[in-house]
Amino acid sequence: MIEIKTEAEIAKMREAGLVVGKTLELLRAAVEPGISTGELDALAEKHIRDSGAVPSFKGYHGFPASICTSINNEIVHGIPSRDRTVKAGDVISLDCGAIVEGWHGDAAITIGVGEIAPELQTLLRVCEDALWRGIGAAALGGRLTDISHAVETYIRSQGRYGIVEEYGGHGIGSQMHQDPHVLNYGRPGRGPKLVKGMALAVEPMINLGGRQTRVLGDDWTVVTDDGSYSAHFEHTFTLTDDGPYVLTALDGGTGRLAPTAD
Repeated sequence: MIEIKTEAEIAKMREAGLVVGKTLELLRAAVEPGISTGELDALAEKHIRDSGAVPSFKGYHGFPASICTSINNEIVHGIPSRDRTVKAGDVISLDCGAIVEGWHGDAAITIGVGEIAPELQTLLRVCEDALWRGIGAAALGGRLTDISHAVETYIRSQGRYGIVEEYGGHGIGSQMHQDPHVLNYGRPGRGPKLVKGMALAVEPMINLGGRQTRVLGDDWTVVTDDGSYSAHFEHTFTLTDDGPYVLTALDGGTGRLAPTAD
């Protein structure tokens, strides 16, 4: 069952999305060599709660923190810890969710810690650009896999990256994870029709090596099977008469959804 939202419900999701977007910008500014992932988690939780929202992740199926912090070869769902610090040259995915009056926002960024290797800079750029290509491909009357195809096509055009298949985007609204599942690969023109009031979280995950993954013994942290570095970006958006509106982007996505030349 795909949940179609009213304008009032989308407005609440926008409130949650702004909390998420501002929290991620706060974390982006805080990341520096030597900071612990536990400190980042505490900073995020305080900001979310001070904003009148509730962290989506804390307690979700037993998850113990308010954000996911995934470093280097960790793809998603890394658990923050006061004992885990980042160092110069690392890349870290920061995944954040917030709830306002029962409605969710969900987004993620991957950033470099200090100076990072050129191939990692490119990895992050390709992953983030693929996210925006996917959102930009969503149009009223289109199909779900139009998004998937746009994500995959762009990544394939940029080099040999492993596109993670076991995890992807999702519907979002009164719950954090809802139907439909949003793949990051596939043929266009398939799946549910894209309609006004639908809300989706798009989240490409790509690796410098192969696409294969495994889960660590904590039953949460997903890593690349070959140890290669990974990147992960995510935004929540909805469909309007004027096209996609990005609920977790501070500017609604206007800065990245303008037409781009291939």
